[in-house]
Amino acid sequence: MPSRPGAEQGGERRGAAGAGAADSPDPRAGTPVEPPALPVTWQQHDLLLDSFGHRGTGRHVEQVSWRWRGPLDVERFTASWQSVVDRETVLRAAFAWDPEPHVVLHERAAAEVVCHPAGSVGWDELVERERLRGFDLRRPGPLRITLLEEPPGGAGGPAGAGSAEGPGPSAGTDPDEAVTRVLLTFHHGLLDAWSVFVLIDEFYRAYLAGGALPGGERRPDVRDWSRWLSHQDPGVAREFWTRTLPAGTPAVLPAAPGPDTLESGCGRAEARLTPAEADRLHRWAAAQALPDSSALQAVWALLLHRATGASGPAQVGFGVTVSGRGITLDGVERLPGPLRNCLPMSVRVDPGQRFLRLLTGLRDRALDMAAYEWVSAGQIHEWTGRATCGGRLLESLVAVERAPRRPTEAHTAGGVRVDPPRASGVHTEFPVALFAHCEPDGGLTLSALHDRARISAADARRLVGHCVRLLTALPRTDERTTVAEVLAVLAGQALPRIAVRRRPEPAARARLHSIGGRAAVEPVTSRS
Repeated sequence: MPSRPGAEQGGERRGAAGAGAADSPDPRAGTPVEPPALPVTWQQHDLLLDSFGHRGTGRHVEQVSWRWRGPLDVERFTASWQSVVDRETVLRAAFAWDPEPHVVLHERAAAEVVCHPAGSVGWDELVERERLRGFDLRRPGPLRITLLEEPPGGAGGPAGAGSAEGPGPSAGTDPDEAVTRVLLTFHHGLLDAWSVFVLIDEFYRAYLAGGALPGGERRPDVRDWSRWLSHQDPGVAREFWTRTLPAGTPAVLPAAPGPDTLESGCGRAEARLTPAEADRLHRWAAAQALPDSSALQAVWALLLHRATGASGPAQVGFGVTVSGRGITLDGVERLPGPLRNCLPMSVRVDPGQRFLRLLTGLRDRALDMAAYEWVSAGQIHEWTGRATCGGRLLESLVAVERAPRRPTEAHTAGGVRVDPPRASGVHTEFPVALFAHCEPDGGLTLSALHDRARISAADARRLVGHCVRLLTALPRTDERTTVAEVLAVLAGQALPRIAVRRRPEPAARARLHSIGGRAAVEPVTSRS
């Protein structure tokens, strides 16, 4: 296996092209010129490791979808996406690993757009098929676009639990209106959902301009981000994490040990707060000077504590996502790339403590961590000695899905209307990840994406249902309410169960070594 990237790595260099390279000829020498390359980040290295160990599972693949209402010119649609690919460096990127992993920046890549006629395939089937298809990360193009035409009057009904899309059309939709479902599938090795929303806005600009993206202004891209990373001092970040993370191993599973689930694959369980319930929660959190994310994190911390069976205080740990756009790089909000990151949150849950104190502690800890949102969880595990000695800081993830500020003008022209795009969330290396998504009607949807071999469908539904019960109870608390009193909301409710791992730990490590790595790095462990 290749050696791990260092935190100081960054900047552009020349490197070997991966399979499918579109190298540029040198007119002076008549020979191909190697395309520029960037070192992989620590997070990309870990993600590659896990992806190669779980081919065909759809891990680290996310999807965004929406409905396009009105006429769709497929040729113009494809040309518009090609214009975006030509403009955005990351859409022409691929991975190579000789002599060590790096990102190759190709000069050219083709936008992949496929259109399926109405009735040729079901929507849920198409979504799952595209997710499981995954990507050949050696070839440029971490994003592809799939269209599915709907029959006239056939757009009604919800999209299904496994879908990346929300409910069907609202009442009053013209039954004779042409409707096409749009599905964007992308890999987290090079893109995150925030990036894809930026790219969608670029696509609309190109489509409204006739198929070519107007303007040629230079915006920051992955090369600028890589250079920014290369100038960060890992010593300061190391000191923060080693100083602030408590010693010992926190409780990291939101479910009690249980038998084999006799299930396989990736699952999704969903539950919803109504618009009224979500509004009450938001107003209550605002009155406590808290973001909504702190309420969600506090509820997850309670479930982790409850799963331990402890009657007294216990340290718990889980991952929280950050957008990566809080760094001091001009234009970073419009930069497409894999900036989204997961950081370990560790907190002491004491049943006798005031619940408000737990909430403010989580809020303040998140603010402290914000200065280091470019650091990966893998680095933190190594800095704190957990990579070699074991003791994971997290085995689950909590994410409040956020998108960049959208342009104020509506994307409507020529009789076309488009629904708001919806991100699906992503199956990760963790047995369960909780995603919160604000719906257009003001409701809040919680989605538990889970490994069915670890957590059964029934237990995942139980887990996300417990989250909703706790969240709806929070507005009834006050400054005197204790953690134990909040947990009492779940009195009599069965604990979700989680099975032990089946797969040996070294599997992913061996797979990456077999495709061209050098010496294995023994501290690396797979986390699934």
